[in-house]
Amino acid sequence: MSADNFDRSLRPARRCALCLIAGISLLAGCKKAPSTEPTAVMPSRADRAAVPPSESTPAAPTPPAPGADAVAPAHPSGPIEFTDITAQAGIRFKHNTGAFGKKYLPETMGSGVCFIDYDNDGWQDILLINSMDWPGHKSGNSYPALYHNNQDGTFTDVTRQAGLALEMYGLGCAVGDYDNDGYDDIYITTVGSNHLFRNLHNGKFADVTAKAGVADPGFSSSAVWFDYDNDGKLDLFVAHYVEWSIDTDQYCSLDNKNKSYCTPQRFKGQSSTLFHNKGDGTFENVTKKAGLYDPTSKALGVALLDYDNDGWLDLFVSNDTEPNKLYHNNHDGTFTDVGVAAGLAYGEAGTARAGMGTDAADYDNSGWQSLVLGNFTNESMSLYHNDGSGLFTDEAPRTGIATISNKSLTFGTFFFDYDLDGRPDILAVNGHVSDDISVVQPNVKYAQPPHLFRNLGGNSFEEVTTKVGAALPRPVVGRGAAYADVDNDGDLDLVITANNGPARLLRNDNGNKNDMLRVKTIGTRSNRDGIGAKVTVRTANGTRLFAMVKTGSSYLSQSELPLTFGLGKPEAGKTVSVEIVWPSGHKDSIANVKANQFITVQEGKGIVTAHPLPFAR
Repeated sequence: MSADNFDRSLRPARRCALCLIAGISLLAGCKKAPSTEPTAVMPSRADRAAVPPSESTPAAPTPPAPGADAVAPAHPSGPIEFTDITAQAGIRFKHNTGAFGKKYLPETMGSGVCFIDYDNDGWQDILLINSMDWPGHKSGNSYPALYHNNQDGTFTDVTRQAGLALEMYGLGCAVGDYDNDGYDDIYITTVGSNHLFRNLHNGKFADVTAKAGVADPGFSSSAVWFDYDNDGKLDLFVAHYVEWSIDTDQYCSLDNKNKSYCTPQRFKGQSSTLFHNKGDGTFENVTKKAGLYDPTSKALGVALLDYDNDGWLDLFVSNDTEPNKLYHNNHDGTFTDVGVAAGLAYGEAGTARAGMGTDAADYDNSGWQSLVLGNFTNESMSLYHNDGSGLFTDEAPRTGIATISNKSLTFGTFFFDYDLDGRPDILAVNGHVSDDISVVQPNVKYAQPPHLFRNLGGNSFEEVTTKVGAALPRPVVGRGAAYADVDNDGDLDLVITANNGPARLLRNDNGNKNDMLRVKTIGTRSNRDGIGAKVTVRTANGTRLFAMVKTGSSYLSQSELPLTFGLGKPEAGKTVSVEIVWPSGHKDSIANVKANQFITVQEGKGIVTAHPLPFAR
């Protein structure tokens, strides 16, 4: 994939070639026609206006896509590779832990990355989270970095212009439109006080933390925006790790000679926080009222899911050396932890593992969301299959994922369909927490290669890390990871962060040799982003694909909000049906949707924009 996908100067040549092959007007040659195929852009604010509430929208044909009469571009061919384009894209971010020899616990934990289309131009921008120097050891300034997508394969650092050049010991981020104004806002988690930045619609953000009441001081980790009470406003869940401060730091050593980073067992846990959106720009801390107060928790990851398909969002929270939690939404503003009964709290040995990043998806096309979870070295990853009865079974051992990941320490992990064959694959980003681990465990490395597990169907996976180019297998001290289609060519690219190291942008080349459909949701009665909307795509051959619009997942990170559905091998004239069940309960059904498009669906109105996706590089 590259920005050359959008080189329109190639299109007249393609038309000429087709005309010559057809033998039409050979003497006259092909007539140059103006391009009618626009790039994928957001609908105007008028398109975002609320529609009258209704309980259902009847099936309707897709409106004619601009350029639909033009000859469809050819899919690429060749092997799929992830190409490191960090330097040529202008990404020059390096994470600063502030480490100076004291081995403070937060140093080894960060940091994350979020994709956000902050200016609504239809191109995903990149937000990278940074930490900072410790008091008394100042060597320079460290800020988060917002990179604007220039739509040509490059990015521009606009952190200062955007008002985000603020020092903090940042760890993670979450993106969502909490005020339903059509522009996504940013929440950054930290060691200390967190920050909420409201999008001002002009490329700038304002720090509204104090007014909103969401500073939530402590040792925060991952966060998610979600509408837990289905009132049309995004609420905020913030995971917390442990009670730590410079004054309460502990001394730990692997070799009994030098200080090492301590494990969480040396510290007390810290309860996560739930903030209810009051709709006036402020939030109320309802953690205890909702039944979520748990000071024993040491949470690092959180995934949104509706595991029982009852239309209300639940939370899976991964804990480090404490039991994992599955919080069932009781529909009355409260949650009940059913992690033990569901089989998610402990590992196979009946003990708590060191849960890190996590994600939820329907990886087997069953209609039920399952879970993937990163764990510590010698604990292996978990792949919890949802059988639809409220029970989950760890299929990592049977699929081979457990054996392959046993020596890895997995932080960021998520489902995504990198080859667009319709089966969600798994990425796991790895890296140890102890830079001196090889002193006591020579076979365990600090920097570790990621794992890419290709979904073969039938509950079977194959590791293909070394088969997708030289960039992905490179060992890094991996932490955060997220995916997005940064060049709008239909397949999913990656950003991977490294602890105290550079972030990397990996472009997916040739993943779009298969057909696909990309879907963006705009809520009206539901929250504006459509968080929690369930999208089902059905093909002519009966294949059923299901995904949910969500925030969070991975580790300290968030992928793009638009959904990508892989539709398999290219077929001329392929169409699918799309059904969206919104958090409000409203259902939109749309028939005869052409493949290889980016469509925007507004609740109660159907498709409001549809743009073809070009493939040629």
